[in-house]
Amino acid sequence: MHRPYLPEDEAACLALFASNMPDLFAPEERLEFAEFLKTMNDPYFVVEDGEQLVACGGVFLRSDGRTAGLSWGMVERSKHRRGYGRVLLQIRLDWLRMHAPEVEAITIDTSQHSAPFFAHMGFETQAVEPDYYAPGLDRHVMQLLLVRSGS
Repeated sequence: MHRPYLPEDEAACLALFASNMPDLFAPEERLEFAEFLKTMNDPYFVVEDGEQLVACGGVFLRSDGRTAGLSWGMVERSKHRRGYGRVLLQIRLDWLRMHAPEVEAITIDTSQHSAPFFAHMGFETQAVEPDYYAPGLDRHVMQLLLVRSGS
């Protein structure tokens, strides 16, 4: 089950973040994520399995109106490779199709550890910046071109 993020989800989302440190997220990124949770205005979703929050992630529209981005997506470490990442991505793609049909491409900044998942889902790497997030944690800028029916 998924639903929009609520302020009372903050602790659970921070726990998801912590479960993925230090190889998927650098410890120094935690404050940035905590601030994001307090101040975001864009759609952000949580995925639950029973009573447990197992994934979270958001979407935002870029100022050009033709591209969107994915923000702070993560799955609880013990739940990796169980389909939750795919579910979370689909939730965000569905939101874009419904609320922003003019979007032609989606971009994401992610690490080398998550890049293979996004490549499998159709994203293509546009740029790589070594040690961007932290030493040994590279930035992969990736893009997914959306195919619209009738185009």
